[in-house]
Amino acid sequence: MSSSLLESVDIEAPVAVSWALWADVTHWPKFLSHVRTVERLDDTHFVWQLSLPGADKNFVAELTEVKPQDRIAWKTTEGVHHAGVVTFHRLSDTSSRVTLQIEYSPEGFVEHLGALTNLDSVLANYDLGEFRKLAETAAAG
Repeated sequence: MSSSLLESVDIEAPVAVSWALWADVTHWPKFLSHVRTVERLDDTHFVWQLSLPGADKNFVAELTEVKPQDRIAWKTTEGVHHAGVVTFHRLSDTSSRVTLQIEYSPEGFVEHLGALTNLDSVLANYDLGEFRKLAETAAAG
């Protein structure tokens, strides 16, 4: 069974700021609460270390599309099935919208429960809120 989520957040920061923060994978653990580390292997591959309720997971993901200040897409090449895209939308000179879409295959009871109860969406919204704080702080500085 495959699950998906689609969430977005409006940010008081230009697209360039939002893009720069998300495009640097080393920033991901700062706003993705379940991501412990992201290690770049080369220009398109990186290793994720996740800490989820009831399970720690590692996987290798590949960037499948990178359009500066527009979109970043990825899919896993090793480990869990996971694919996603984050898109960046200009709302004004000083504000943007970031939209996150993820497709994944839940494994085990806890992950299936998270998918069924929309806990995954709650977590995604929390993480996007953390990203908003980081981007707005960067834009103000």
